[in-house]
Amino acid sequence: MKLPRGVVPSPNIWEHPATYEVENHAFDPDGLVFAAMAAKASWADRVVLDLGCGSGYHLPYFARTASRVVGVEPHPRLVTLARRRTSALSQISVLAGTAQQLPLPDASVDVVHVRWAYFFGPGSEPGLRELDRVVRRGATAFVIDNDASASTFGRWFGWGYPKIDAAAVERFWARHGWTRTPVTTRWSFGTESDLESVVRIEFDPETAEKVLADHRANGGGTEVDYAVNVWSRDW
Repeated sequence: MKLPRGVVPSPNIWEHPATYEVENHAFDPDGLVFAAMAAKASWADRVVLDLGCGSGYHLPYFARTASRVVGVEPHPRLVTLARRRTSALSQISVLAGTAQQLPLPDASVDVVHVRWAYFFGPGSEPGLRELDRVVRRGATAFVIDNDASASTFGRWFGWGYPKIDAAAVERFWARHGWTRTPVTTRWSFGTESDLESVVRIEFDPETAEKVLADHRANGGGTEVDYAVNVWSRDW
């Protein structure tokens, strides 16, 4: 498949959308990430952009109160899934596009949600410039990424991605004018086999075995504490 210029293939949802759906259900069951976002800005009666929307999992949530919700996703298969998921919701549209070239007019968006799509900070500059173009005055953008400095999942993330320097990532976002809100939430799976299947799409095989052994050594089960950073910026 020929990818748009600048797109980095996702190692999880692109190849395993059904398993990633299980992960979406398991992540943050108490809604702490959305609560942290809502404490910064409301999306009620506003235009929301979900950038890197994947299969559209979060689009219906925003559509409960937003006036319009736009999902942008580069992977054709996921665009199809997102459109199918939201076909009955007229206030939602799903567009094929990239963070570097958003298929949106200037000054057309009030709230931006980017979850697991801008992870590592450096390299995101072209996408951040596009945000400057498409947001309106008074807009707020949110980037949710993993916090490798805290929690059980953060420790696992460090094993799987040792080249990611958590302090450098924080410096990147701060330098670009974003504010960090740390949130410790959790994975909560229905079964241990669901947890194992998700671990295996999130990490390479060697790291996955190390993660699962660590999980068993610490009691196993279906719950994992999980730290994230909610980065926000106002315009």
